[in-house]
Parts: sequence; C-alpha cells; structure tokens
Amino acid sequence: MSGTVLVLGGRSEIGLAVARRLVSGGARRVVLAARRSAELTAESALLREAGAEVVDRVEFDADDLAGHGALLAKVAAAHGPLDVVVLAFGILGDQARAEADAAHAAAIVHTDYVAQVGVLTHAANLLREQRDGTLVVFSSVAGVRVRRANYVYGSAKAGLDGFASGLGDALHGSGARLLLVRPGFVIGRMTEGMAPAPFSSTPDQVADATVAALRRGRATVWVPGILRPVFAVMRLVPRAIWRRLPR
Repeated sequence: MSGTVLVLGGRSEIGLAVARRLVSGGARRVVLAARRSAELTAESALLREAGAEVVDRVEFDADDLAGHGALLAKVAAAHGPLDVVVLAFGILGDQARAEADAAHAAAIVHTDYVAQVGVLTHAANLLREQRDGTLVVFSSVAGVRVRRANYVYGSAKAGLDGFASGLGDALHGSGARLLLVRPGFVIGRMTEGMAPAPFSSTPDQVADATVAALRRGRATVWVPGILRPVFAVMRLVPRAIWRRLPR
C-alpha cells in the first residue's frame, strides 16, 4: 500500500484495529478523523508503534453533512492518494427512549444512515477520480432482518446496507471498490453492559476478517462467517416468532 488509510471515526475500536493491521501490512500513513481530534494521542501512538510513519489527526463531525466534502478534499490534498477509507463511526442509541422520543430516533438514523450516505457519496467520487482505492463500510446483521427489540438502529443499518450494496455495484469498473462488512454482536465499548448475543465477535476478530476480505478483493464479508447461513434461515422465521426475539 503506497497511499493513505483514512479512518472516519478515529476512536472506533474496530476502525483502529483495521488501521493497525493495514499498517502492519505495509501502510505508512494514517489519518484519524474524529471530534476532539487533538485528544487522539493514545490512538496515534498505537499506530506509530505498529509501524506508521505518519499519523495525522483531523477534526470530523459525522453529523455535519455540509463539511464532509471539504474534509475529504483536504485530506486527499495533504495525504493522497487514499488507499482505504474506513467508515467507523456510528451510535447504538437507546431503543426504549427512541420509541417515545422522535428526536432521539431521528438522531440515531441521521448518524447511522444519513451521515454515512453523505460521506460515502463524497468519498466514492474522490476514489473514482483516483481510479483506485477501497471504501470499507460496516453494516450489521441487525439490518439484514430488522427486529422489534432494536428496530431504530436496525432500520438505519438496513438502509446503509442497501445503499452500500448499490454503491459497490455503481463503482464496478471505475478502479474504486467497496467492501461491505456485516458483523453480528460485537463485544466492545458500544455494547458494554449488554449480554452478548450468539455468534458474538470482538473488534479484533472483525478487523481480522475485514483485512482478510480486503486482501482477497471481496465485496462482502460476514463476521463470523457462520452468520451468513444462519440469517438465510432467519429470513424464514414467522413474524409472530420474530417479533419476540431479543436484540
């Protein structure tokens, strides 16, 4: 890898784990984008220890749609070309609150779907101009078939999954490509205090699968892989049973 790795969501456990593995595989420049980017000292040190020669930090507010294009242009001008752009931001939100608070429900969908669509559109255009580079998008099995227990978050992931799938097809032949990652329950900061679901994984396991799929030129990867046949069956579960399933 001769270009730069851009992590949108520079505090993300999964995003950092992916970047660390890409650095170990030869990437030498990483840009971490997040709110309060000046505080990303520990994250920057982690990547330098892994072998990164340059780790830059830039201010990024995922919900500021108007700022996405300028941010990406700035990063590309300073550090381009971009080899891999990792979208690692998002919120889980509070399902119970979202059912009563429309503003909270809209905020979850804005960050987990609308903001991702905005960033992906700008980033895809940039990679088309480069005729190279890969977008990494984290969907979720929560969006494959939305459950009553987390339907606000799940609906945002369902929308993102569909958008990313279509964008990946639109990029075909351009030199740029998209990797769609569909993890199950991930044991980490975002899910702290929650009981792990069956077939759970860790950020490191998700990163391992993501980087392996990047190297193989895959378009989609499920983490763990057994979730793909499991959800082929889950689609057939009667709705009366499905609505009672937990998160």
